[in-house]
Amino acid sequence: MRIAVPRESHAGERRVALVPTNVPSLAKAGLSVVVEAGAGIAAGFPDAAYQEKGASVVEDRRELFATADVVVQVRTPGANPTAGDADLAMMRRDQLVVGLGDPLGDPESARRFAATGAALLALELIPRITRAQAMDVLSSQATIAGYRAVLLAALELPRMFPLMMTAAGTLTAAKVFVIGAGVAGLQAIATSRRLGGVVHAYDVRPACREQVQSLGARFVEVPMETGGAEDKGGYAAAMSEDFYRKQRALMTEIVAASDVVITTAAIPGKRSPVLVTTDAVRKMAPGCVIVDLAAERGGNCELSRPDERVVDHGVVILGPTNPASDVPGHASLMYGNNATRFLLNMTKDQRVQWNPDDEICRETLVARGGEVVHPRVRERLSPPATGTAPTPHQGA
Repeated sequence: MRIAVPRESHAGERRVALVPTNVPSLAKAGLSVVVEAGAGIAAGFPDAAYQEKGASVVEDRRELFATADVVVQVRTPGANPTAGDADLAMMRRDQLVVGLGDPLGDPESARRFAATGAALLALELIPRITRAQAMDVLSSQATIAGYRAVLLAALELPRMFPLMMTAAGTLTAAKVFVIGAGVAGLQAIATSRRLGGVVHAYDVRPACREQVQSLGARFVEVPMETGGAEDKGGYAAAMSEDFYRKQRALMTEIVAASDVVITTAAIPGKRSPVLVTTDAVRKMAPGCVIVDLAAERGGNCELSRPDERVVDHGVVILGPTNPASDVPGHASLMYGNNATRFLLNMTKDQRVQWNPDDEICRETLVARGGEVVHPRVRERLSPPATGTAPTPHQGA
């Protein structure tokens, strides 16, 4: 079977879905890799590096899609709203497409994809089970995002992070407040600590306390009822607006006393909750920095704007929507390893086969046979998807 790796067409996307070191693992399983010319250059992987590992390189994108059994992308059309439709026209029935697809955030894109007859396996839907940890692209890319957020804050902050005692005087350490202690938040805590910041962190899930403290940060106590704050997949669950209102009020003082605030609170497929109000921002000292990693879904900060640098009363607010792409080499390496393990999990007798009895396959399948088949995505379609989903079968 032929595994195709197209060049990413989303504006500013520098990652690539597979890296050269992934090729031998796939070849050992009987899968050949074909890469579009230039696909890995922005991430530091030239065409020659792929060829040295046994992959083929083609110039024609249409030829790449036409001859591929499986297409692996960082951003499938659903996660590439500006340029992804051009790829839809090249997809064919029974072709497998693997990558990020944003089916919960943009379910209508899943309907458009289904019309091609190809099968979409959305990697952000991988279940959080032990066996799937090595395939979890959300976690790997969130690790990069949390690291990058701290670097962005450090560049904007008009002071250094660490405590320093010099002949010219003592420099106090920066106070960092991280909201959300998921993968991105924990990496932001760790990176801030490595730079010498004094870190406080908060998460609606009390179970995160131990992880926060293990990284040397102080867990902020917000005395509120948090039952149901975590869904069965381990993600933060949506809470009531009354809960968020009380939460915002209680956190205002902590935000006001911080030099850097990094927000990471996101609900899969839903608008991000507003946790930092305009009033809280205006109580911060001029020169302070907020990095809102949830800006793409509306933002945790009331004043953040996607991919914009906003300055309000001297406070800088950044809303990066694709920070992992700013570290494309390691982001691609991690993504490629995740995607490779996902493909190998589906490979049997030198073929990538969709197995309805495998939870990982079942939970990531969004569209197949001309219909949207994922229950959660079907529920979000307007009008709701009708009819019975086609019976899945094995094979590409």
